[in-house]
Amino acid sequence: MTQGSQGSLLRQILDYSNRHDPYPLYAELRKTPVHSDGDGSFVVSTYHEIRSLLHDPRVSSDPHNLNVPGDPGFDAQDESSLPPSFIRLDPPEHDRLRRMTNSSFGPPHSPRRIDAMHGELEEIVSGLIDGIGDTERLDLVEQFSYPFPVTVICRLLGVPREDESRFHTWADTLAASLDPMPGQDPTERNKITQQARTELGMYLAGLIEERRKNPKDDMLSELATLRGPDGSMSTMELLSTAALLLIAGHETTVNLITNGMLTLLRNPDQLQRLRENPKRAVPIVEELLRFEPPVQLVPNRTTLADIDICGVTIPKGASLWLVVAAGNRDPQRFDHPDRFDPDRGDIQHLGFGSGIHSCFGAPLARLEAQLALSELARRLVNPRLLEDPPEYRQNAVLRGPRHLPIACDGIRD
Repeated sequence: MTQGSQGSLLRQILDYSNRHDPYPLYAELRKTPVHSDGDGSFVVSTYHEIRSLLHDPRVSSDPHNLNVPGDPGFDAQDESSLPPSFIRLDPPEHDRLRRMTNSSFGPPHSPRRIDAMHGELEEIVSGLIDGIGDTERLDLVEQFSYPFPVTVICRLLGVPREDESRFHTWADTLAASLDPMPGQDPTERNKITQQARTELGMYLAGLIEERRKNPKDDMLSELATLRGPDGSMSTMELLSTAALLLIAGHETTVNLITNGMLTLLRNPDQLQRLRENPKRAVPIVEELLRFEPPVQLVPNRTTLADIDICGVTIPKGASLWLVVAAGNRDPQRFDHPDRFDPDRGDIQHLGFGSGIHSCFGAPLARLEAQLALSELARRLVNPRLLEDPPEYRQNAVLRGPRHLPIACDGIRD
């Protein structure tokens, strides 16, 4: 395939008309594992090459190392959308902030934090299902998979319950800012987004100050009072970390749950098996992370040196895009990759990335998705899709349905 036709293929992947099923395009892209788009950016689409680059210290996450401007069509998570955080940094600063965050978030320092939330997560899931109301037409995104993760993040951080509705509003606004809106004037939306970021920052700053004076048993208190080998987080570093949890953690989990239910409704035999055995949620979620990953592309990588891969030299300072969703369906790595098969034994997917920037919220996201899907399978009577394919979000990076209209015959206790 020529560079020109490959360039056209990349434009098709970004084209919203292909959002409902980009996988045939990914298959074409894999025919040229390392591809130059002609604008200084390189796209990698095969499993082993992606995984190698995710572990390569010559690949940077800091956009300041970029020599050539990247393609704005890919850059769905630019600095105007996501507050600067350790995901935008390289070692050693990245490692310092990530270690500090992990010390409060989960293993090995706080191994019981996520497990201890199990009962509270079940309570949130049950409450959302109880509140569904009309079962002849319900939107799973709006009524379940969207409010669930942001409520969990509020509880994790220690946001007072009376303030959770404000967090939902900020999350709605900031999530909308991640979706490109071709042909529309962004001025008003940017203004609204900036206002939401400012309000969120001011609220979190006040909460951080309160937790430093009166710590409680929550993650924000631990981070605000942390004094360890890596020192302590500044207020700005803590603001960035809390905002990262809200935005990045929320959006990926929404997509994981929604893509998961959509896939199960398309595979009713697997849905029935989950209904009969809730423990199957564990392999089902792992297969979903391979089959329909919530993050399709890893953007904003930069090479710190010339890198030779698959006979192609990626020059220093190049913009690098890793198509993890294409790698997850690489037939050189997975047998029958286009088949949804929770029973497959080899499931080392790229759904949470790999290497030093692998998703540090993965344990919580897994637990949320497992509980959500197993309870939806158990309690919804004869669930069925009302639209297939559903309406998708504009975003090519964080790919998932914007709405998922379904119906069911009732809700079990």
